[in-house]
Amino acid sequence: MMIKSLLSVLLSLAITIVVQAQDVSASTGVFGKSIDEKGAIPIKKLQKEMSKAESLPIKVKGTITEVCQVKGCWMTMDLGNGEMMRIKFKDYGFFVPKDAAGKTATIEGVAQKKLIDIDELKHLAEDAGKTEEEIQAIDRAKEELTFVADGVIIR
Repeated sequence: MMIKSLLSVLLSLAITIVVQAQDVSASTGVFGKSIDEKGAIPIKKLQKEMSKAESLPIKVKGTITEVCQVKGCWMTMDLGNGEMMRIKFKDYGFFVPKDAAGKTATIEGVAQKKLIDIDELKHLAEDAGKTEEEIQAIDRAKEELTFVADGVIIR
């Protein structure tokens, strides 16, 4: 009886590990809330949409430029003007694959203008794998267009 219980626990653990490994290694798919691509605007149009708002619920599509190399807990997308927008995930509830840079993503959530303080900028630079010299060179807060995503589709 005890052997059956132990085998059952081990089997459950093995299945959990395999499922988690498959999720982490998949560099495409839907992450977070299930969303679709309908109605997504090109990310290059986002700044114009935000010109009269501090915060805006919206769906956008663009290219992922960078992903947090620690956990996949944030990513950046090119706004089309040399600036990057950082995307975090609602309630830290999901992550994206660390190898997703260069792929196309559709994100749904809230875009917002935000002042990022020095400590957070340094933390983000560390997560991105920047050198100690690059991290220490950060010496002032920066206003950025940011995004909190409920759901992400990566293709």
